[in-house]
Amino acid sequence: MSPMLSSTKSAGALRTAARVSAESLLVLLMAAVTLWLVGRMWSVAWPLIAALFLTTLTWPPARFLRRHGWPPALAATTVTVLFLLLIAGIVALISVPMASQSGELADGVVEGIQRLREWAAGPPLNIGDSQINGALDTAVARLQDSIGSMVNAVATGVGTVFNGVVTAFLSLFLMFFFLKDGPRFLPWLTRQLPGRLATDIPVVAARGWDTLGAFVRSQAFVGLIDAVLIGLGLWFLDVPLVLPLAVLTFVSAFVPIIGALFAGLVAVLIALVSNGPTDALIVLALIVVVQQLEGNVFQPMLQSRGLGLHAAVILLAVTLGGSLAGIVGSLLAVPAAALIAVVWNYVRGELEEPGQELPGPRPEPAADEPPAGPALDPAATA
Repeated sequence: MSPMLSSTKSAGALRTAARVSAESLLVLLMAAVTLWLVGRMWSVAWPLIAALFLTTLTWPPARFLRRHGWPPALAATTVTVLFLLLIAGIVALISVPMASQSGELADGVVEGIQRLREWAAGPPLNIGDSQINGALDTAVARLQDSIGSMVNAVATGVGTVFNGVVTAFLSLFLMFFFLKDGPRFLPWLTRQLPGRLATDIPVVAARGWDTLGAFVRSQAFVGLIDAVLIGLGLWFLDVPLVLPLAVLTFVSAFVPIIGALFAGLVAVLIALVSNGPTDALIVLALIVVVQQLEGNVFQPMLQSRGLGLHAAVILLAVTLGGSLAGIVGSLLAVPAAALIAVVWNYVRGELEEPGQELPGPRPEPAADEPPAGPALDPAATA
């Protein structure tokens, strides 16, 4: 090979690498701008995302009613009311038994504190009542000194609760409209987009909907596994309020990190005040083992099958999302990674040569969902 030909090929390779690098930087820049815009509009984006998650749970019964001749508005109203009743039933199932045993639990807490003081007074700690009272006085003094920051924290907490209530109501309203008018969205979007976009974007949106539904179903199944395993452990140890604690474990599975911590803390506290420290430690060990199995075995395996992602990708996505955006980032990391994979698989399929099959798994729609999701439901034309 002549030096001139080799120099020409090297120059061509450098130009190709430069073009690919420039295009990659442009894509990253557009992604950064998109994330910045989403962050600026988060007060609207978060209720929209929550409504999409809720719609994936409530769409199957709404679809069933629509296919049996129910008007869209009546089907959406019925499913929304039933969903609210279900949420109220879950809250009652958790709160009513706890309220009925609140006196017993309060006595158990007092007794547990007394046992702790007796244990601390003996060897090897030998902490007397005067030392405990001195520590309490010091704690009270520090609380009085920091009363201003406590007021600010309470005000911030009240604002957070208020924003959460507003987000919940807005998400429910959006869920109702998605159930009612969702099937008309993709046909409308097809008419608004020019050229090939009228075909590409609706197809990607339909596949993304199927992927989002697979994520929510897998998360619900993981929560069910947690609730069953922890509930059986609590029942074996004869811990009271087994059913409310199991329901709380299932519901908290939809809130990553903090949900598991809250449900586990409640279970350990009830075991401590009712059965003593030994059973409380056993419950703590059980919860740690179940949560480790969930995070490292159940969740990656189930979601990798439903979403077409490798288990390692899911673990890395959750870690990255948590480091970037905390709890919300952990919640949205897996569906975001799955949606990126949907877009990449579609673009890859469009770029491949006719008759060429590229390797790699592709997500398949679940058996109870139509291939195009609710946005292409036949009821849209009704």
